[in-house]
Amino acid sequence: MATAKKAAKKPAAKKPAAKKPAAKKPAAKKAPAKKAPAKKSAAKKPAAKKSAAKRKPNAAFMKAMSPSATLAAVIGAASLPRTEVTKKIWDYIKKNKLQDAINRRMINADEKLRAVFGGKKTVSMFEMTKLVSNHLK
Repeated sequence: MATAKKAAKKPAAKKPAAKKPAAKKPAAKKAPAKKAPAKKSAAKKPAAKKSAAKRKPNAAFMKAMSPSATLAAVIGAASLPRTEVTKKIWDYIKKNKLQDAINRRMINADEKLRAVFGGKKTVSMFEMTKLVSNHLK
C-alpha cells in the first residue's frame, strides 16, 4: 500500500575515543579540625587578701627639703618632700595653663618658672624634675 521509504542510514563517522583520565586515588581523609575548647564562664575569684602592712614610701622621697628663693616664689617657702614639691609645681602649671596644648609633655615657662628652669622657655615634663631638684637643699 504505502510505499515506505527506508531512511538511508548514514554510516556514523568514527570519532576517536576520548581518553579517560587516569583513575585518581581517593584523597586522604583529613583529620577533623580541632575545635577550640569551650569557653567557660569566667568565675570570679575572691581577691587575694593584701598583707596587713602597707607599702612604706622611700624615706629619701619623704625627707623635707627647703626650696631656693626662686623655687619658693612658685611653691612657697615651706620645707616639703620632693613628691609634694612636684605636686605644687604641677598645680602651678595647670592653674596658669602653662602646659603646651599640642604636645602635652612640654611646659611653656612663665617668668617665675623660667628662673627655675635656668632660662629655658619650654621644658619637657621629664626634664622639669631634674631642673627643680637643683633648687632643693
